[in-house]
Amino acid sequence: MPGTVQSIERAAAVLRLLAGGSGRLALGEIARSLDLAKGTTHGILRTLQHVGFVEQDRASGRYGLGSGLVRLATSHLDVNELRSHAINWADPLAARSGEAVRIGTVLDGQVQVIHHVFRPDDTFQTLDVGALLPMHATALGKVLLAYRAAGAVPATELDRFTRRTIRTPAALAAELQQVRDIGWSLEAEEMTPGIASVAAPIRGYGGLVVGAIGISGLVERICNSHYRPHQHLVGYVRDAARAISRELIL
Repeated sequence: MPGTVQSIERAAAVLRLLAGGSGRLALGEIARSLDLAKGTTHGILRTLQHVGFVEQDRASGRYGLGSGLVRLATSHLDVNELRSHAINWADPLAARSGEAVRIGTVLDGQVQVIHHVFRPDDTFQTLDVGALLPMHATALGKVLLAYRAAGAVPATELDRFTRRTIRTPAALAAELQQVRDIGWSLEAEEMTPGIASVAAPIRGYGGLVVGAIGISGLVERICNSHYRPHQHLVGYVRDAARAISRELIL
């Protein structure tokens, strides 16, 4: 039997490293992490970039997963499969948080809501399953956008929904970097006045983000007076996201 192909093993190691990190990595960081020469690492990155599996940020020179790999990773995961794994954790999250729960994926540059659990009270609510939401003005969308390709941030001014909506690509890029750094996202009155939401990434094989789960409710219940989310709610959302992620890779 022939042995393994070293170049493919190294390329796979690079992809796993990029998938598991909190943000994009520099050439030197990748080389040191994998104990490879910079020249060898650069050649692997250039090849992966050529086939669309890696993209390089023009401003920083850092590398992240490319759109080709993200599409490849998510194409095998049927929306119904994601929903079937997530549904067991969405109801408990609604019960613990006291807020509505939504699960979303990317569809044509927007967030598609694939599952929605009502807030556990008697107030009137409308089912959001199938709804398409803007990525830059929702917590679900920020999570999904943060872990996509390096060129995912729109280059033009963004649609405005409230006075708090992020409008510029630069401001959005900074927000997405923060999402990658802390591992969750917040939206406070950016889509709808009086409403806030918190979301966290759902990861599939290789650590790639395939969806997001979040809670949504009145801003005074989600956040304090400084628009900072209550940490116990953030913890509930992250716990649910991790649990779904574990189920997806079993």
